[in-house]
Amino acid sequence: MEDRETFVVEVNSVEEALHIGSLRWSIDPSGLEVEVLGEGKRLFGILGKKMRVSVSRGSGKAQPDPSQFLQDLLTRMDLSVEPVVGEDGNVNLAGEDAGIVIGRYGETLKAVEFVTNLVLRDIQPESRIRLDSDGYRMRRQESVEKIALAAAREVQRKGRPIRLEPMSSWERRIVHITLQERDDVETSSVGTEPMRRVVVSPCRKNGSRAD
Repeated sequence: MEDRETFVVEVNSVEEALHIGSLRWSIDPSGLEVEVLGEGKRLFGILGKKMRVSVSRGSGKAQPDPSQFLQDLLTRMDLSVEPVVGEDGNVNLAGEDAGIVIGRYGETLKAVEFVTNLVLRDIQPESRIRLDSDGYRMRRQESVEKIALAAAREVQRKGRPIRLEPMSSWERRIVHITLQERDDVETSSVGTEPMRRVVVSPCRKNGSRAD
């Protein structure tokens, strides 16, 4: 049997009951169920009648909406952007402040993505939200691919390993994939987050591409 949390409130409308429940449990109103139990008494005998409304949430249904959480977070950051969920499940942040939310080298975008996944992981542990803003990820992917190829040329010229700048796991994976078919260099990752980085080295007998 599903565990439920319920309270009864006297309000002027169902919308008001949903708003109260949303504030009480910090969830989107779509995760709530309401039932009108009847009409209450007139206030002081002169004002309109109040509704008695039961507001409930089920432990298995009342889950934060990632888009709503993001919108609330971005509003608190005073950023004029709107989360748009794409067909691939990724969330694009579109709007006049799309460039601002990216930040220097994508640091702000990474931070917003990290906070969002941190909040949602206990409820949706199997899923992960990936954010983009105004096509930044595609541009960054192309940039990282160029960095990887340039590093490979430098390793080939100098004959010694090169350590790249610290990167996210997604960016490191791009480097590994970009260079995995080459037989003159190999890649490996060293260090701990958030300073973990890729090392591009002259190829030995067996290449290593651990993340």
